[in-house]
Amino acid sequence: MSIPSPATPPDLYGRTRPDRFLSSLDRFASWYIPLATRKGARRPRTRDDRPRELTVAARREVADDVVSLRLTAADGRMLPRWQPGAHLDLRLPSGRLRQYSLCGDPADRHAYRIAVRLLPDGDGGSAEVHAELTEGRRVGVAGPRNAFPFAGDDRVLLLAGGIGITPVLPMAYEAARRGLDFTLVHTGRTRASLPFADEVGRLARRRTGRVVVRTDDEHGVPDAAGLLSLAPEGAAVYACGPAPMLDALQRAFPASGASALHFERFSAAPVVDGKPFTLRLRDGRELAVPADRSALDVLRDAEPATPYSCRQGFCGVCRVRVLAGSVEHRDRRLTDARRTAGDMLVCVSRAQEGACLELDV
Repeated sequence: MSIPSPATPPDLYGRTRPDRFLSSLDRFASWYIPLATRKGARRPRTRDDRPRELTVAARREVADDVVSLRLTAADGRMLPRWQPGAHLDLRLPSGRLRQYSLCGDPADRHAYRIAVRLLPDGDGGSAEVHAELTEGRRVGVAGPRNAFPFAGDDRVLLLAGGIGITPVLPMAYEAARRGLDFTLVHTGRTRASLPFADEVGRLARRRTGRVVVRTDDEHGVPDAAGLLSLAPEGAAVYACGPAPMLDALQRAFPASGASALHFERFSAAPVVDGKPFTLRLRDGRELAVPADRSALDVLRDAEPATPYSCRQGFCGVCRVRVLAGSVEHRDRRLTDARRTAGDMLVCVSRAQEGACLELDV
């Protein structure tokens, strides 16, 4: 005995015939889905709209030996978003790669602002910025990237030493915008040496009691414990400034009432728990790395053109390939896969005492 097929049920409109649109959609899906999901099918490319080059739209002196640059896209397009604490990589005309904190308004999508202090005894990057990056000049860029993120804690103490105001000033604006319980302290040798003193002054007038300016010639060299005492109980501390200031803050922090200390250095941190080891180059030269120096410093003595930038283990510019030897990785950049493949950031990473690392250099 056969069982008759049931009649086609009516659709939502009471029709018994198939819906032509849905039938067409079903036929298209049956053709397209297998095609789009088959092995080897091309995936849509993710478009990267980040500009590779920016133009110096404006330049001004913001303190003794400090120049501020406003950088824009040549076609006027909006720039990628960034958060307080972010930095921009600049490829200078000489080929040097240097990183500078973004110190403008994150809400301004049409321009990035950086500030650079001239260091007469530096390695030439700051001098090149001051001499070469005039208005209208184009400069290669990458980023922004953030290795000093601002978490927006409810209670915050912001400490800036001199040019260290560059990553901290956007944090202060963000804290004010969010209504956080914050204090900003800007220190320096003299008032004339403090970058963006006009902006800090305006912030002080709007946020009475929240902004403190201390200069060595007027108030004496600040004491780290005294600076930390300005933090609200349980506050997070964000600090940027010269190495002696940051080292003093680290020593004084355990006795303070602050809950966390976040900081960014201008230069390489001192080597901690370093042991002497050896580098062997492709040409057979062996270079001794003392306990208190980095592999990068020793390499640059032998090969001055060795590339580098941050000297703190997060930008990746100084990466080299290790052909033999076990690396003591101390960076904050390389993935486990890259380390396993033999990559090493010579600005911070080392080897065990007496070991030899053979480099593809």
